[in-house]
Amino acid sequence: MSPRLEALLKRFEEGDQRALARLITLIENRAPERNAVIERIYEKTGQGHIIGITGPPGAGKSTLVNVLIGKYRAQGKRVAVLAIDPSSPFSGGAVLGDRVRMTDHYRDPGVYIRSISSRGSHGGLSRAAREIVKLLDAFGHEVIIIETVGVGQTELAIMDLADTTVVVTVPEGGDAVQVMKAGLNEIADIFVVNKADREGADRIKAELELNVHLRPAGGWRPAVVMTQASADKGVDKLVEMASKHREYLDAHRDPVREANRRTHELVEVVSGELEQRATRSLRTGGAEKLVVGVRDGRINPYSAARKLLEDPAALGELLAANNNSD
Repeated sequence: MSPRLEALLKRFEEGDQRALARLITLIENRAPERNAVIERIYEKTGQGHIIGITGPPGAGKSTLVNVLIGKYRAQGKRVAVLAIDPSSPFSGGAVLGDRVRMTDHYRDPGVYIRSISSRGSHGGLSRAAREIVKLLDAFGHEVIIIETVGVGQTELAIMDLADTTVVVTVPEGGDAVQVMKAGLNEIADIFVVNKADREGADRIKAELELNVHLRPAGGWRPAVVMTQASADKGVDKLVEMASKHREYLDAHRDPVREANRRTHELVEVVSGELEQRATRSLRTGGAEKLVVGVRDGRINPYSAARKLLEDPAALGELLAANNNSD
């Protein structure tokens, strides 16, 4: 590890938020040394309560998160928010409109808010989000809120990182049906009907409660909470249910689920590292004959890949080339 990175990690361990921000940028940019960073801080993770907030656009998730931050800060807890934003079609950067709604907390040193952009990379986004959450956890945040913008497959994958998944709906537009179609009813630990002062809120609540009732018996039974985040109504109940869910998880630890999560993480890390190393090496001259053959059309990509994978020496050379992480 380079002296520069060592110094950055030391500042991180001392609680320097600028060092945290720089390490997150390093993760976002998929820098070669990112694995060494996560390996270094891994033992300090596993302490924070990771809460995922998802649901359709316009459901008031950012307003809800803003109020939640205040509730947890009133309990004296350090809070981090990771907002997964859509990519700007022009710059590829995160669209920061949602973060503007959280400005109440920007001057609070006990709150850290960061947006990351999807940049059209679904698998890479979930890996980056996992690693950033680990940094936020190791930094000492007791509550880490992940907010996603929609209800697609990327959002479902990111919610897999959460200990407690909160699905936010609104009364209008048959929203409960859309949530069920998206598969969010299967991952929700808590349902929130936000903007509950609007017509149809009771109907949506009843539909969601029926959905919960039809789940197989046993295990955690998701609560349905009515909120008006903009008026700070019902949010205390949400905090209470999130706390109860955390207590439930602590009392009913599932060794098989935890083992599967760790195995999935290993596969994700290995596949991501192989892809990145192979991409760098192929672009800089690794496996030159095969690459030239593919580029010329003499060898198809599948045959070239098979030849690489069946030749351990060639594969080792490919993966070792130009991959010094220091």
